[in-house]
Amino acid sequence: MSAHTATAQPASPNMREAQWQLPRNPRSAGHARALLRLQLTDWKIAGEVADTAELLLSELVTNSIRHARTPPGHEIGVRFATHDGRLRVEVADASDRRPQPRAAALEDEGGRGLTLVRSLAERWGCCPRLHGIGKATWAELSLPR
Repeated sequence: MSAHTATAQPASPNMREAQWQLPRNPRSAGHARALLRLQLTDWKIAGEVADTAELLLSELVTNSIRHARTPPGHEIGVRFATHDGRLRVEVADASDRRPQPRAAALEDEGGRGLTLVRSLAERWGCCPRLHGIGKATWAELSLPR
């Protein structure tokens, strides 16, 4: 699996970001988690924030892969950033369909991803994709001081 990387220079000492393009397939969730772990190690972010960010990213990537309804071959964008004391994980895809949390029945095997994101993230949301068609879904956590 290949990942195309593009890392931006920090706009300020408190702003860092890294981003990748990944294939839209089920293996990309694991690849995105590995990229996040490496990036957070580089940024010296560990512990509960790193663990929670990894879970949030996994849910966002999986949601994009399962529900984005884009043609095969389209990539998803994965972006990590720190700013204003926060860590943001973000997943962009070419679908305009906005994610909606739903109530899953006890016997459902899925459908809890965005509910989990909503409960673990301090802030989360969805916005139009900055460059191109589609959307970006993101989640934020406060960084330890």
